Amino acid sequence: MSLLTIEGVWKNFHGHSVLRGIDLEVRPHEVVSLIGASGSGKSTLLRCVNLLETVDDGTILLEGRDVTDPRVDVDEVRKRLGIVFQAFNLFPHMTVLDNITLAPRQVHKVPRERAEEEAHALLTRFGLAHKATSYPDQLSGGQQQRVAIIRALATQPRLMLLDEVTSALDPVLVVEVLEIIRELKQSGMTMILTTHEMGFCRDISDTVCFLDGGVLLEKGPPEKIFSDPDEARTRDFLRSVLEARRL
Repeated sequence: MSLLTIEGVWKNFHGHSVLRGIDLEVRPHEVVSLIGASGSGKSTLLRCVNLLETVDDGTILLEGRDVTDPRVDVDEVRKRLGIVFQAFNLFPHMTVLDNITLAPRQVHKVPRERAEEEAHALLTRFGLAHKATSYPDQLSGGQQQRVAIIRALATQPRLMLLDEVTSALDPVLVVEVLEIIRELKQSGMTMILTTHEMGFCRDISDTVCFLDGGVLLEKGPPEKIFSDPDEARTRDFLRSVLEARRL
């Protein structure tokens, strides 16, 4: 059974269709990468899954339940999802520990002692145990993004959504964030991620989806998409990315 099923999803902004009939299934423990040019609809699709945007047509099923039903409890749905954006979105007046434990304590009603114990375990797991009492402005960009990922993990989500989580980082900091995502895959976390890191995408993904103008134009295993794509638009996009890397 699929963990997530997206069926015929459309999303319009000011009369312009940003998503045009998207169909996608994500199985448990699968890593799905969304690639495509800026404006192709990748981030909007993630925001629709997390119910930050309302779809105009189609359905999104999470563990078999239609979460696009207007009667659905949005907060209950989001309890099962973790989302991390390009911007770190950490609360600057809170320590790392408080940032991580806020949602478990306030939303999931986890006792403070247990929430902090679990947060310390995550910080240790991802090499940030010594930063528990630091504030965000005392961290590097890579460390802040790792804390943002840990904060999402602290709610024990069924599905992680990662939206260009390395795009705001200096190249030297990208590696440490990619390593945390690699570790999540090894642990069996189900993920949908948008990325321009094509080498990493090819290495970590089970399925790669190419979006073009709001259409999911092509999807398949990475070895197929990157080596022998069916669509000319996919080939053109990958060629342009490769040429940009050479500049």
